[in-house]
Amino acid sequence: MEQHIAVFGGSGSGKTVLLSSFYGAAQEPKVRRANRYAVTAEDRAQGRALHRNYLGMRDSSTLPSANRFSAASYRFVIEPSADDLPKGRSKQRAAKPLGIVWHDYPGEWFEEDPSSADEEARRVETFRSLLSADVALVLVDGQLLAENAGEEERYLKALLTDFHTGLYALRDDVLDDGKRLTRFPRIWTLALSKADLLPDLDVEEFRELVIGKAGGELDELRSVLQSFVEDPDALDVGEDFLLLSSAKFEPDAIDVTTRTGVDLLLPMTAMLPFERFAKWASTRQRGAQVAEQLLKFVGPVVGFLGTSKFVKSNLVGAAVSMIGGGLGSKAVSFASKKVAKVKDQAEAEREFTTRILARFAEDLDRGVDDRVLRRGDDA
Repeated sequence: MEQHIAVFGGSGSGKTVLLSSFYGAAQEPKVRRANRYAVTAEDRAQGRALHRNYLGMRDSSTLPSANRFSAASYRFVIEPSADDLPKGRSKQRAAKPLGIVWHDYPGEWFEEDPSSADEEARRVETFRSLLSADVALVLVDGQLLAENAGEEERYLKALLTDFHTGLYALRDDVLDDGKRLTRFPRIWTLALSKADLLPDLDVEEFRELVIGKAGGELDELRSVLQSFVEDPDALDVGEDFLLLSSAKFEPDAIDVTTRTGVDLLLPMTAMLPFERFAKWASTRQRGAQVAEQLLKFVGPVVGFLGTSKFVKSNLVGAAVSMIGGGLGSKAVSFASKKVAKVKDQAEAEREFTTRILARFAEDLDRGVDDRVLRRGDDA
């Protein structure tokens, strides 16, 4: 099973620091032991670069250099940590790994016009590569928000307008003869990066700030995204909000152990589409192609979870009912809190994927309770 997240952020919004913090912390032995899973980069050179960035912050209080105008995809594998394997069982035989692909789209491409036809073509091609993403993260720079205290609308309106106009400019090149897409990121989350600079702001207040100061621009962004996708009702833009802080930054020190929201990125990427796609598929009969795309995502997750009698009788049964045309309330059993109920059975069976998804579901619930995450389905 492989899920994709696309991260959009303006110049200096903290994308490189965020990615380095996410990957580097996962390499810490105590973090691996606590998580009971390991995160590794498929491209070892990319992994070394990210780990080096993290160690520079941890040991030398050195920020990684910004990668202006660069776009890249990073593939990570999540599998049991070595000390979590049963005796005599190899990692390869222990569980099928989960895959997470992180797509980085340069914010400068929304802020500045292309300097050449070649750069313009690269922008279009890079954006097309993001169409496999299930979750898109739009970063709101906490530093710029703090610098515009009392006049936050100046920054928020400019940010969302840049995204809106940039996406609109790409639309005709991305859509083939204007044909809308069935495969497209359908969950667009607004995330406050550098949230440590605004310590008194919780996620509900962040949401209210965005809607109150730039609600019209958020609606415009939603409209242009709807123009890309077939069945625009199966699309959430600005329904989910997240606080992010990659570390605690002080004048002469960087404390990488003090973080906010970074540990929710994996659970969000793995679980939010699962919850949301099942809900959309159960709401009403979708067009054939859209329904197929939604169920293509839900089906593999159900397959991974369907290892115990308890799981099969609940989740798989709901999926079969849904796929067979019986769309209705049974599909709601895909909600994360339902998944979390199988945790004890999964622990007993040591079935890695079931256990880790149940853990992710609990992490999301904890993020909501801590007012770091606001999920659209919690409205």
